[in-house]
Amino acid sequence: MDYVSALVPPFVMAAFFIALVVTIVKTQGGANKAKEDAAVDAVIANAEATRQPGK
Repeated sequence: MDYVSALVPPFVMAAFFIALVVTIVKTQGGANKAKEDAAVDAVIANAEATRQPGK
């Protein structure tokens, strides 16, 4: 039965990883997509604005 105890952890980790990927894929988009995109755009614009004077 040593082979069973050796195989359980990888299968459990694989199941959690698959669940994580499924959760990430399901939460993409939706009602908050525009808000999230606006927040990312604001951070990128802020980073570019602070980098400009240093040229």
